[in-house]
Amino acid sequence: MLRMIWEFIQNQILGMRWLSELIGTVLVKLGLDTSQKLGGSIQFFIYDVIKITILLCVLVYLISYIQSYFPPERSKKILGRFHGIGANCIAALLGTVTPFCSCSSIPLFIGFTSAGLPLGVTFSFLISSPMVDLGSLVLLMSIFGTKVAVIYVIVGLIIAVVGGTTIEKLHMEQYVEEFILRANSVDIDSPTLSQKERFSYAREKMTSTLKKVFPYILLGVGIGAFIHNWIPETWIETVLGSGNPFGVILATLIGIPMYADIFGTIPVAEALLSKGAQLGTILSFMMAVTTLSLPSSIMLKKAVKPKLLATFIAICTAGIIIVGYLFNIFQSFII
Repeated sequence: MLRMIWEFIQNQILGMRWLSELIGTVLVKLGLDTSQKLGGSIQFFIYDVIKITILLCVLVYLISYIQSYFPPERSKKILGRFHGIGANCIAALLGTVTPFCSCSSIPLFIGFTSAGLPLGVTFSFLISSPMVDLGSLVLLMSIFGTKVAVIYVIVGLIIAVVGGTTIEKLHMEQYVEEFILRANSVDIDSPTLSQKERFSYAREKMTSTLKKVFPYILLGVGIGAFIHNWIPETWIETVLGSGNPFGVILATLIGIPMYADIFGTIPVAEALLSKGAQLGTILSFMMAVTTLSLPSSIMLKKAVKPKLLATFIAICTAGIIIVGYLFNIFQSFII
């Protein structure tokens, strides 16, 4: 009974399979054959755009409400209570309740670094914030299932902790720009917000995030619809399937210069998986896009010197590639 209830939640509430069937029925009545390429692409596009938009609004609203209890001042105080790898773990976990894209996380990273928090701790936050969040967990569950979603989040947190700890051990503080190290840290208490103000903050955050993210949802779903209905399976299997031992590396390198958030990459990942691409290869692509986008690297270059930036990119890239190959090896046990 519990399994049936969970499958209903995953398929009908999170996955919104009923919505796909409804859209398919409407399109058929309008004269479109959804079993053909054009009709199938239109059904995929409408269904995924509506589903992801609904999930985005609900999740951003809830997460922003939670985030209202963790403004930068309070987060800094929480992180300041921990030391060593424990601080990296807490920083990675705090990253899960922050905005979805890497560019949004960099101002907080700069603020934490200016406040005197250990460099490795701030990098653990910077890695986990775009790669892992509560929204990605729920959305991944709706498409790939609970097991894949949970493992993805756990692995993302491990990369964040290991990456931040490695940077800490390398003692690279001298490669942070001087204006950040010399910035004055103002220690002020966060004002106590009323419930009405928290709800207003969550609503404003939801609206601003949707405006920023929606173009990438349309682009991601459009690419996903094209892959799902127009690209032959043999092509995907040849490039990203088990027959290509370099598929993970290729997917990671393709993802690095791109810019999107988790909501824009998941439709592409869904389509690739349906066409025979390996799970680890797909997840490596998603991690590379969300964590190592070109715009975020350009922004980060203003705060750190080239050697530290290159070290950060190298650590994340290596971690993402290793994770990709591990997922491919154990794919049969996960899916």
